[in-house]
Amino acid sequence: MSTNVVVTGASTGIGWGTVKVLRARGFHVFGSVRSEGDAARLSEEFGAGFTPLLFDVTDRAAVFGASEQVRAALGGEALMGLVNNAGIAVPGLLLAMRPDEVERQLAVNVMGTLNVTQAFAPLLGVDPDFAGRPGRIVMMSSVGGTSATPFLGAYNTSKFALEGMSEALRRELMRYGVDVVVIAPGTVKTPIWSKAETLKEPRYAQGSYAGALEKMRELVRDSAVNGLPPEAIGKAVFEALTAARPPVRRVVTPTPVQHFLTNHLPKRTVDRMIAKMLGLKRG
Repeated sequence: MSTNVVVTGASTGIGWGTVKVLRARGFHVFGSVRSEGDAARLSEEFGAGFTPLLFDVTDRAAVFGASEQVRAALGGEALMGLVNNAGIAVPGLLLAMRPDEVERQLAVNVMGTLNVTQAFAPLLGVDPDFAGRPGRIVMMSSVGGTSATPFLGAYNTSKFALEGMSEALRRELMRYGVDVVVIAPGTVKTPIWSKAETLKEPRYAQGSYAGALEKMRELVRDSAVNGLPPEAIGKAVFEALTAARPPVRRVVTPTPVQHFLTNHLPKRTVDRMIAKMLGLKRG
């Protein structure tokens, strides 16, 4: 069985944690990065079992060029897995966000994921020229892919879209035996939330939302300290790639009770809880 896996967004955070876990278990990882410096750093850290792929997921030509590089390296053997991890989080009040900010959020998390999937799916066994067991696609969603949070609306929109894309793909790819599994992390110690400080910009920090925005920044800072280590998500990815019958969606969170309540209580009840926590009730 093939042990070759492609992981996007490999330079930091969950992507790096996934590469670390897979390399420790003997997998060869093709990891996407956006700079030569990151390529060199990861190659030194993970050795000969790591091959850097230099592309931004929004650059469709570069993505397809990288898929040809992997195709040549596989030598006709099907790719075991594609881990669609690359993503960004652009926080902001939806009524005040600029169109280019929302477009960038969707370009990376939605269209970028589609670019990568279209480029690498043939290598998983959709192309009949590849021999061996069909591979799997792991989609990195979020607990925010089924429940939205104030000031993360653009990010939530992208993850809700990713959930729908994943479900449609899973059903379309049954024809080829290629499974699609969603991993939905809760808070993780990752640089993705470093842009939370943009909530201090005058367009956000002034006016009736100022107090709620400060509370939101505190929650984000707390997640950077108390979130799960990236390797915990990497282990979930490993299990999604290797289990005989993995669940179609797996939540990995340090706060399972909170997640359960958020997804099972009536929506209006959750609305009131969030409003109380952030101070969003009308005065």
